Amino acid sequence: MIQPELLPDITHAIGNSPLVALDRLTDHLGLSGRILAKCDYLSPGFSKKDRAALAVIQSARASGELAEAQTVVELTSGNMGTGLAIVCGVFGHPFIAVMSEGNSPERAQMMRALGAEVLLVPQATGGRKGEVSGEDLALVEAAAQQLTRERAAFRADQFAHPSNPAAHKQGTAPEIWAQSKGSVTAFCDFIGSGGTLGGAARFFARHGVKSYALHPDTPAHPIQGGGYSMPDLAHLKGAPLAGHLTITGPDAQRYARLLARHEGIFGGYSAGANLAGAVELLQGHEKGGTVVIVICDSGLKYLSTDLWNAQP
Repeated sequence: MIQPELLPDITHAIGNSPLVALDRLTDHLGLSGRILAKCDYLSPGFSKKDRAALAVIQSARASGELAEAQTVVELTSGNMGTGLAIVCGVFGHPFIAVMSEGNSPERAQMMRALGAEVLLVPQATGGRKGEVSGEDLALVEAAAQQLTRERAAFRADQFAHPSNPAAHKQGTAPEIWAQSKGSVTAFCDFIGSGGTLGGAARFFARHGVKSYALHPDTPAHPIQGGGYSMPDLAHLKGAPLAGHLTITGPDAQRYARLLARHEGIFGGYSAGANLAGAVELLQGHEKGGTVVIVICDSGLKYLSTDLWNAQP
């Protein structure tokens, strides 16, 4: 086997993740069509957010928004924060992650191990561990804004910085199109910041590929990293979407487990949600087509949650 080239640093390992056909799973479920999985959970930070983290920091350094050795602050559910911890460590920027206590503790542990300072924000009244609501996120946002002022920091702002969707319009989606040899007919993604869906949808629309947004069915749900009931996401304004689907927490859990057992792909809750959406599409509007999803992050980030505990 020919070994890949020597990389100058770990940021060069971000992107170009494998695309895997889930044919065993579609056969098991008796589906008409095909599901392809873009395995971004194999990135250095074990999530698709590595792409956005690298793009935001590179862009900000190039434009002068981010000065040498300046501190970076960001609100995160853990994945963007992990990506930023890696990228900031390589480029010499102190990084502070601001995260809700509702997120799994593995995420905070990983960011600290990568050199980040982690500020955990208590949940809103009535909040439950393992579930992060829009109210929880608002508290995290307020804390991130205050910390940015106090530390004279650069705010990475994944919900607004244009480099987030650009990373997927210029990276994720073209990679999928090339790897699939143009066979994809639909794409679906569980909405967090909207960067992946917004960027990919704009690329895929030029090739006649339909893109669908996935949402949780209730405000309180276990699918960490998204579904915050935020109607005005900047990255989705004007995005060419073919439709919207709702996904339940139990379905996200079920499909994440099926993905692990039948395909050996150890993804998190959002990967299960994406697979649930792809199955629904193949049972309906996209029957007989080829639906692509992103495996957003690793199941290792959920070992303390109900995703892997108390399995039947």
